[in-house]
Amino acid sequence: MTKTFRTGSFALLALLFCVGAVATGIAEFSPNLIRHIQETWGGEAVDRLKGWTGKESEWVAKAPKKSVEYEEDDLKPINKFWNKVPYLNDNKHWGADDYWATPVEMLASNAGDCEDYSIAKYFSLKEMGLPPGSLRITYVRALRVNEAHMVLAYYPTPDAEPYILDNMTGKLLLASERMDLEPVFSFNDDDMWLVGMADSKGKSSQIRLWSELLAKMEKERRM
Repeated sequence: MTKTFRTGSFALLALLFCVGAVATGIAEFSPNLIRHIQETWGGEAVDRLKGWTGKESEWVAKAPKKSVEYEEDDLKPINKFWNKVPYLNDNKHWGADDYWATPVEMLASNAGDCEDYSIAKYFSLKEMGLPPGSLRITYVRALRVNEAHMVLAYYPTPDAEPYILDNMTGKLLLASERMDLEPVFSFNDDDMWLVGMADSKGKSSQIRLWSELLAKMEKERRM
């Protein structure tokens, strides 16, 4: 199970691919962005974002000095914070079959689905100093419900068994303990892996929804 969490299915990938430039970085809360959020989602949305920045300050202050020192207890606050956001599928939330929200959009609108939880946790852990190479946003098949699903995998070291951060459970378990998940493919800032292949088989910039997400985050940063 450990190795398979490094990688996916070309059928799913074909729905996501595009070629384009990729922006990076988490959005800064400029006055213009705050104004936009308040006009779009109201004052409570701004309060939720302020709560997030406060929590991130706490997480950073308590974070281990080195990424290899991160253990289950270090990941729990991030997993718990984002899992508290109410679940809502994309059709009801955004009127689209598949929409990847930025962490700002997720908190401001106070709802998200599995992709949004995984993405928000990914950027929160990056803010805490974890290198992208230790993180994999991972598409899986949730076997108990027979549905496509997304989780975040954290690798303490390159060859270690990853911890799985999942909105479907508050428990942080190792990949070998999640026999209900069947990995399909995974990616981070730069690379993409397919199941059963040890080496990177593509760039994450080929994933259309990922590129669109990063472009939205860059737009938020520039507001």
